[in-house]
Amino acid sequence: MAKKTRGKGAQAADDPLHRMAAETPQAIRAPAKRWAMLEPVRFAWELGGLALSSPLLATAPRGDGHPVLVLPGFAANDCGTLLLRQYLALIGYKVFPWNLGWNLDQHSAGKHGEFVARRIEEIAGKAGRKVSLVGWSLGGVIAREAARRDPSRLRQVITLGSPFAGNPKATSLPVLYEVITGNRMASPENLRRYAEGHRPLSVPSSALFSKSDGAVAWQNCVSETDGITENIEVVSSHSGFAANPAVFYAVADRLAQHEGQWRKFTATGPYAAFFR
Repeated sequence: MAKKTRGKGAQAADDPLHRMAAETPQAIRAPAKRWAMLEPVRFAWELGGLALSSPLLATAPRGDGHPVLVLPGFAANDCGTLLLRQYLALIGYKVFPWNLGWNLDQHSAGKHGEFVARRIEEIAGKAGRKVSLVGWSLGGVIAREAARRDPSRLRQVITLGSPFAGNPKATSLPVLYEVITGNRMASPENLRRYAEGHRPLSVPSSALFSKSDGAVAWQNCVSETDGITENIEVVSSHSGFAANPAVFYAVADRLAQHEGQWRKFTATGPYAAFFR
């Protein structure tokens, strides 16, 4: 199940979803331990739900063949996004893995995101069309940073449980992240990254988040909204963003919009049961 959060255009500063991340980041806390402990069980449940929902998901709006680059989460590789990529290919997109190995932040994306930028340039050049980015967790953070650096080759950005704003310490895995990446969560650079992360991109963007996320605080995963920026609430585990049927439907719906005709998310028809 999920629910949409409408943007408020020029009134975005009053959006309660992003207000805490933008104004009081230190008040944001890591997810409750019970959600972190339930991650494996919930993921298994979501995998089962995906299998049961496959006939319905197969009737989602068809893609127009434009290229979609899918970025994996922290300490994951392209295997982690295999189900999502297969689904998007099934409904008509030219889908690409990121091909940068395990996502270890700057070690994989490049210190200045140059490896991801090169990947986007390569895909856009071959396809002759703009690229949509779908990023899970840290992959979504990197996708938004890529869109800020150079939006010229991008069609839209969709993030799945991605902590791009708020308090960098509000995660269940701070020590693991610091050990693997060598980054300090509270470093000046990281704090700047989060302090600016909630600001809208210059291309359409949709931020999917879950208040029962077991890995990152949901407040870190929402953006200030405007005419081309939205937040969509989904009931999902953190791992489930790569296997949850409601997430798959929302991603398919967002990607199916015609270029230059982006509209905010609304669940219709038989899919309304996924949302509230």
